[in-house]
Amino acid sequence: MIDKTFFSTSLLWRRLAWMALMSLVGALLAGTTGCSRDKVGIAESTEQEKVVSVAVTKVVRTDLSQGLQIAAEFRPFQEIDVHAKVAGYVKHIDVDVGDRVKKGQTLAILEVPELQQELNQVAAAMRQSEQEVERSQHELKRAEADYTVAHLSYSRLESVSKTRPELIAQQEVDDAQGKDAAADAQVAAAKSGLAAARDHVQEAASNRARVQALFDYTRITAPFDGVITARYADTGAMLAAGTTSEQQALSLVKLSQNGVLRLEIPVPEANVASVHEGKKVSVEVQAVNKTFEGTVARFAEKVDSATRTMMTEVDVVNSNLQLVPGMYAYVSFPIVEKKNVLTVPVQAISREQNKAIAYCVNRENRIEVRPVTIGTETRDQIEILTGLSEGDQVVVGNISQLRDGQTVTRKFVGSSPSQGGT
Repeated sequence: MIDKTFFSTSLLWRRLAWMALMSLVGALLAGTTGCSRDKVGIAESTEQEKVVSVAVTKVVRTDLSQGLQIAAEFRPFQEIDVHAKVAGYVKHIDVDVGDRVKKGQTLAILEVPELQQELNQVAAAMRQSEQEVERSQHELKRAEADYTVAHLSYSRLESVSKTRPELIAQQEVDDAQGKDAAADAQVAAAKSGLAAARDHVQEAASNRARVQALFDYTRITAPFDGVITARYADTGAMLAAGTTSEQQALSLVKLSQNGVLRLEIPVPEANVASVHEGKKVSVEVQAVNKTFEGTVARFAEKVDSATRTMMTEVDVVNSNLQLVPGMYAYVSFPIVEKKNVLTVPVQAISREQNKAIAYCVNRENRIEVRPVTIGTETRDQIEILTGLSEGDQVVVGNISQLRDGQTVTRKFVGSSPSQGGT
């Protein structure tokens, strides 16, 4: 009896323990399910919080130019030291450093008294030669008049002698013939004298022109439009003739033609074939923070054996004299030029494992990672050969936190695209 009671009690405790265990398991399962639901809610909330704003721009068509950038220094188109043609003292000088002058403008006047005296002498010689010509002309007229009288007398006597030889002695006819010949010789001599007098006039005129030209050199003028960049002489300074040695000849000023400037560019041998006269190039001048247009004006047509480059000159118009010789410039020499090609900014292309990819934003504002094939690349733009279409919107800037399919909001950079873009 005792054994049965003990057995019944043990069985009851086992049932109670089992029920307690089941209750505990149920509670644990309920707690686990509630925790999982909480985690799902947190994940969904976190996913909503991860919707980021990205900068996008459109794929557009434009012209691309891939070039060679070379640094160069501006030089004046022309630059000379202005010398005096004749020696003399500076009577007065009209220009100074920084003055802009025009072609033919007077820069200085020299004082050369001996040239003035020589000019007076040749002027007097010129007048004397002209008077000699006038005298020779009168001599010729007189000789021609004497010849006319003598020739008429001889003609008459000869005619009478032929018709009535008994009336006139032959000696008279011979005398008249001699006077006629002498008068004719005097006419010829007078003509020669007149010609010689005229030659003297030409000689005197040439001499006067020579001295006048030298005297005109006492007025020193600008040979071209330019800027005075240096002044070497003042009033009263003695300037030697510019035909003497460089050590003895003191120049008046230095004149620089800056309306057009030159750039000397050593083009590498590999790019020589792309050099053509008249080709336009981009010239960036950091000193003025501007970019100018230049033109290939001339080139050597010979590759230097030491540097393996060909010297090429680019002209840059500088009408307002904003650029100054000596400034540095960076010349972008176009090597490859393409028209109307698909392009995106360089920041829109990511390179991963030797592959180029772009992050596009579709109509549902989700990221699409697309592999692309790129072509010509410049400093700012990249040509797209495949993978993108005109009008597609690509992400520019930081893409490290983006993934395929992620929802984003757009922030357009540059010109805003039209509504309804892809």
